[in-house]
Amino acid sequence: MAPVTELQNFTVQDRQHRLRAAGFAALFVALLLAPLVTGEYGLHALIVSMTFLLPALGLNLILGYAGMLSFAQMAFFGVGAYTSALIAMRWDTPFWLNIVAGAVVAGLVAIPLGIPALRLRRYSFVMCTLGFAVIAQTVAKNWVSVTRGDLGLSGVPRPRLAFWSGGWEVTGVLSYYYLAIVVAVVAVALFLLLVTSPAGRYLVAIREDETLAASVGAPTWVYRMIAFALSAAFAGAGGSFYVHYFTVISPTIFDPFYGNTLLVIVLGGGVGTVGGVVAGSFLFVALSELLRVSPDVRMIAYGLLLVVIVFACPEGILPLILRKLKRRAVVEEPAHVL
Repeated sequence: MAPVTELQNFTVQDRQHRLRAAGFAALFVALLLAPLVTGEYGLHALIVSMTFLLPALGLNLILGYAGMLSFAQMAFFGVGAYTSALIAMRWDTPFWLNIVAGAVVAGLVAIPLGIPALRLRRYSFVMCTLGFAVIAQTVAKNWVSVTRGDLGLSGVPRPRLAFWSGGWEVTGVLSYYYLAIVVAVVAVALFLLLVTSPAGRYLVAIREDETLAASVGAPTWVYRMIAFALSAAFAGAGGSFYVHYFTVISPTIFDPFYGNTLLVIVLGGGVGTVGGVVAGSFLFVALSELLRVSPDVRMIAYGLLLVVIVFACPEGILPLILRKLKRRAVVEEPAHVL
């Protein structure tokens, strides 16, 4: 019976991998063809979805793989946005440098926060990250000489695709849309490389049993620190693209609503899964943007969707689908094996 069981498990896992690959490929093709069937507002909703995908991936890394809930993601998102906006406005830097600077600065800001915070218990860590988000918004409001306070920064340069000088400036929704696809694909690819690496497996081991992981010599605090900094870097990169798309930034970016949206994306899509977060970004953010023209209907539909998900699939949408496929495969497989 053991060989048959192992064969069944391998077959199920192989089907799941093929399903994920097919799903990503289908989504990529659908995104490429979307401009043929949707207008500018629909493309705008998809752009916003891909923008929030980056900080959601970061939250998924720290929550789904390292097992720590952080409310600081939108603070790092704002840090990346302000960093990118300031260097672009002062030195007219190209887009690639702006987005790298936003990610790096956000990651560096996370390190001094993580040094004491990661030594706290889980609930204390959550409160610490929430406090940092409040501090970040306060700094953005009161550091008027740099951020212009509540007036915010306007006239942020549009993305300029060049090695350094000259190049091509991105204008128009369609150009932004395809640039967003490139950024999202690169972010997802980097995330997959990270979580499938030995470091990613260490993070999962720490999440499952930190004491056991430490007993076999895993530097648990170091890996959690790396995860925290990288999660901030993903958020900072998302903030950079956000500010170059909307060309304005103000302290409202630190609003708790956006942080709650990230939680909905990760928990509703499937915490600890890549496909779930991608699906959650398009489902929750795009739906919210499309219904913005009707605020009352928007909030009712958003609330009803959350209620349905909580009752129908508390683990998230993707885990529910995979679990049903696994059950179906287990039922069907013995006949083929025999």
